[in-house]
Amino acid sequence: MKLLLLLFMSPLLVITALQNTDGSTINQSLSYIKNSTQNSKKSVLVFSATRGFRHASIPDGIKALQKIAARNNWELTATEDSSIFNNETLKKFHAIVLLNTTGNVFGKNEEAALQQYIQHGGGIAGIHAAADCEYDWPWYNQLIGGYFESHPAIQSATIHIKERHPATAHLGSSWIHKDEWYNYKSLSPAINVLLELDEKSYQGGKMGHSHPIAWYQDFDGGKMFYTGLGHTSEAYQDEKFLMHVENGIREVMKK
Repeated sequence: MKLLLLLFMSPLLVITALQNTDGSTINQSLSYIKNSTQNSKKSVLVFSATRGFRHASIPDGIKALQKIAARNNWELTATEDSSIFNNETLKKFHAIVLLNTTGNVFGKNEEAALQQYIQHGGGIAGIHAAADCEYDWPWYNQLIGGYFESHPAIQSATIHIKERHPATAHLGSSWIHKDEWYNYKSLSPAINVLLELDEKSYQGGKMGHSHPIAWYQDFDGGKMFYTGLGHTSEAYQDEKFLMHVENGIREVMKK
């Protein structure tokens, strides 16, 4: 028998087939093609459990992320069941989005599973209150990059773009946005700041001239992106914010 490589319409799909000496081809099963196509699709887990304050915008955030997933051909799983954080299940996901999680949302076994996921090259995207949970878990503090400390009333503020990155490339040099602006504590010195608040443009900032509001880092074998935006339902209708989130998720995905 001779080995042939049959190249189909998609340049990503190459199927190996065997050809008999009489020229007839031994066809691969259609299930192989189906499974190959399915396996090439990226899978994203959206986790939005709360054990503290619950954001009314969570359903809006899930809907927006579903639309983002649809246009990128990602498979999206949205849940608040923390038992999904086990080694076997997490390894199926290319990225995890923590959508306005609050309080202690993980048990010890789930913490260990998340830690192993990151150490094996996994990616995390944290939105807004992802910094308002797991205060008793130092590893999480280092992963997410900082903890929520306080916030003033919802208001508009000027954001300065500090680094050109896929999550900020569409924003120009500054951006005026209305949201709930977190002050942070226990910030990691290892984070790479993407967006910084101008505290002169709003009331209630407590961090001075350097007030990060979005950042990223490589951490413990994996990748992390965090944005402090995303408190309000209106944010999930804002195309600039959604592109910020979409490209942040894409950047942390496992290859």
